[in-house]
Amino acid sequence: MASAVYLITGIQAAGKSTVAQALAERLPRSAHVRGDTFRRFVVNGREEMSQEPSAAALDQLRLRHRLAASVADGYAAAGFTAILQDVVLGEFLPYTVDRIRTDPLYVVVLAPSREAVAAREAARGKDAYDTFTVAALDAALRDTTPRIGLWLDTSELTVAETVDTILDTAGPIERQPAKS
Repeated sequence: MASAVYLITGIQAAGKSTVAQALAERLPRSAHVRGDTFRRFVVNGREEMSQEPSAAALDQLRLRHRLAASVADGYAAAGFTAILQDVVLGEFLPYTVDRIRTDPLYVVVLAPSREAVAAREAARGKDAYDTFTVAALDAALRDTTPRIGLWLDTSELTVAETVDTILDTAGPIERQPAKS
């Protein structure tokens, strides 16, 4: 398989990290790019996202997505399939897609039910939700995120079944021609 980029997104506890790692492990030459790592690189001055984010928090989120897209493109240019995984919702999905230059680009949105996400979150050893709720982020996903790529309800799927579905059914997204 030639190099490509897979962007795996969804809300917290949707299974992004697990699915992205499993997908990377199934491909012969791959890299797993974890978008949240770029947030954690900021030592001082980090503005956290919230339900009412500051302008600085939004700027830092855009920076995080630009850096992650650039790194994914770098791996692809070196002959790897990059699996970029992060929470990329609402207007930030087309923003991030526009920054990934690699072709083909596959976008996979993991969209398990709220109940499945709540159960997964309860079973984890960490609380990813801070000031957010499952319901609020799920609404942001379903109500404000453009329908780009393959949307999967993974509520009843195992990780292996999810990866199988991605490999069997995900198609490269069609790029919009540049406006003159």
